[in-house]
Amino acid sequence: MSKETKYEAAFAELQTIVRKMENDELDIDQMAEELKRAQELIKLCKDKLTKTDEEIHKILAQD
Repeated sequence: MSKETKYEAAFAELQTIVRKMENDELDIDQMAEELKRAQELIKLCKDKLTKTDEEIHKILAQD
């Protein structure tokens, strides 16, 4: 992930990975790679949500 991934793009990719797993579209080697990628995407999404939440609290605290 050299350039910053947008939340929506990361979430969409994560949904694709989940769909592939649910539909048994991955072999064991692909499964390991996709799980690693899913972990990265989950962290990215969580970090973005946390940052946004903190920014919202700061804005609301200014009132």
